[in-house]
Amino acid sequence: MPETPLEREFDQSKHITWEKAPPITDLAGARGVVERLRARLRQGVMGRDDVLELVIVALLADGHCLLEDYPGSGKTTLAKTLGEAIVDDMPQDEIVTIRRIQFTPDLLPSDVTGTTIFDPNTNRFFFRPGPIFAHIVLADEINRTSPKVQSALLEAMAEKQTTVDNRTRQLDRLFFVIATQNPLDLAGTFPLPSAQLDRFLFKIKMRHISRAAELNLLENLKAIKAGPSDGLPRVTRTEILDARAVIEEHVFLAPAVRECLVDIAAETRTSDRVLQGISTRALVLMMPALQARALSQGRDYVTGDDVKALAPFIIGHRLELAPGAGTEEEVVAMCCTKPLERLARGTLRR
Repeated sequence: MPETPLEREFDQSKHITWEKAPPITDLAGARGVVERLRARLRQGVMGRDDVLELVIVALLADGHCLLEDYPGSGKTTLAKTLGEAIVDDMPQDEIVTIRRIQFTPDLLPSDVTGTTIFDPNTNRFFFRPGPIFAHIVLADEINRTSPKVQSALLEAMAEKQTTVDNRTRQLDRLFFVIATQNPLDLAGTFPLPSAQLDRFLFKIKMRHISRAAELNLLENLKAIKAGPSDGLPRVTRTEILDARAVIEEHVFLAPAVRECLVDIAAETRTSDRVLQGISTRALVLMMPALQARALSQGRDYVTGDDVKALAPFIIGHRLELAPGAGTEEEVVAMCCTKPLERLARGTLRR
């Protein structure tokens, strides 16, 4: 059946025959995955190196990203470039690399998850998968649809499965969501519920790129539109999954780091400036993110710098602040100060 206007499938290499690379079993191989992703993303998206690093960390940490920005800041280009950097080396699974869902007020949950359709020729019902059945899903302007549709992503993001007509179907292990939302002061937006926000590893507020980067983009617009050159190697789905396993196994996360995370959570729950602190899920998601960032920085162990760098993006959107408490960034910095000071006195290497 033809696609609905609600979905857009980017041009992909889904049916390209891809020779399986040897399995990644060490940190050097995992670093190679990071470097290849970084090279392709930086050639396709200019002036966003900090955002690209966070997206790579989220992908390797098996998390999801929420980007908050105004239209025209390059979020679709980022998602497309990431999708084109990944090759599905298991084409028999018939899952495309990337799908885009444009969220609108009249969208239905079945437009996201898929629906059961009756075939009069065979007198049977069959399931038509929705755009959520992809390796990377770009949920564009997610806060322009109702909470009922937003919740269609909850099960998928938390458990990598979706239930339609009382039947549960598994999503791919690589399943990764990049969602974008407009700032809440724009007309026609619905705030994301706390349960939905808690599923996102990072919330990244994108700013306008620098003058030099913007000028460079305009000067090289033709090359950027052409996309990354074929000479830049891509990564396979299996390599990303292997890299995740290697990071979890070989990047050391000291007991002192875990204690620091628990202490930060306690600070958010007892502070007078916070009405609701972070959940235990946030700490569980934070550990692989810290390990992935350590690898991206060339280390085999997590340090306080990793905690300090990622805390604003992991903790900020999970807090419910008291009136007059200040900004999310200020509150997160306050809650991290004492735990990070104690962490600095601990032994972090294996």
